[in-house]
Amino acid sequence: MAALAAATGVSAMTVSRALNNRQGVSSRTRQAILKQAAEMGYVTNRVAQKLSSGQSGVIGVLATHLDSPFISSLVTEVVRAATAVGNEVLIYTLVDHDTRPAGSVLQLLQQFTDGVVVLLPYGLGYAEALTQGKFPLISIDSPREHSGLPSIAADSYGGARSAMKHLAELGHKRIAFVTGAEQLESAQERRRAYEDAVAVFGLERDQSLVLPGDYSLASGRAAGERLLRLQRRPTAVFVANDLSAFGLMAVLQESGVKIPADMSVVGFDDLPGASQIHPGLTTIRQPMAELGRAAVNTLQAIAAGLRPVTDHLTLPTELVVRGSTCAPRGLPDQHWTSRGVARKKGVRIAP
Repeated sequence: MAALAAATGVSAMTVSRALNNRQGVSSRTRQAILKQAAEMGYVTNRVAQKLSSGQSGVIGVLATHLDSPFISSLVTEVVRAATAVGNEVLIYTLVDHDTRPAGSVLQLLQQFTDGVVVLLPYGLGYAEALTQGKFPLISIDSPREHSGLPSIAADSYGGARSAMKHLAELGHKRIAFVTGAEQLESAQERRRAYEDAVAVFGLERDQSLVLPGDYSLASGRAAGERLLRLQRRPTAVFVANDLSAFGLMAVLQESGVKIPADMSVVGFDDLPGASQIHPGLTTIRQPMAELGRAAVNTLQAIAAGLRPVTDHLTLPTELVVRGSTCAPRGLPDQHWTSRGVARKKGVRIAP
């Protein structure tokens, strides 16, 4: 640090403030120091930084399956939110949902990061190990048995009710449901909303219409194949997430089923692909950017010794109507289209 201070003509204290993104340094001076540090190959010692200041300026992320569009979108938003407040991000991915990271990984996170954002693991034994050591942690969605951990999630129940209400208002009475990964509270809440909607809207109650899924593309395809084998097919399907909906739609279309004329489909997430497939998928939009910002802000508050206003923050969702839903065949009022109902209800209509 002394060499860097000499090269830039400032004090070692000013160099330290600039490298650690602290106040008291002008933007021009900070940029000059950072440029000189890069040219000299200077690398900040995060462990030493944390020991001296109590903070490293690094946020950890534990995630499963980065190849999942939903997970990768969430990670992107966490990184974007962390960068906006001057933090860096250390990402560790779990290929197997139930695999515990090695002790060395936990030690690395504790030494180098100010806290960890946990994304959708099925088993949280390692997260509990971190919290037992009073290590700041926030989860985005979580298994119900770990509901004592601070968490942030979209309103799965409210979003699923909106999806079912949309289909019921179009005139659908026989609606199937493809479940999510039942270990997660989000999947349990979406199933509860489906079952409540069946009762509230007077829909057909038939257990053969409830098809197992796990939020994967493959489970969506499997659900589509099971639907095709039913003697009485539904006129609409609510799928617990978009990725499974993509798989289901592919199987239906490969078999000659016309969407939405023969069967309407609604998903949940509003992944980028939802607007790119044909027809566009009507879905429930999760507030990805808001989830990322809330996770980072809450983690920073916990790291600073502040108690969050609530241990479980729920953010609102939004119904986005596209071309995969319409009234069922034979409904007398054929002009009662999906978009017509949406306009009357003030729902977002997307291309």
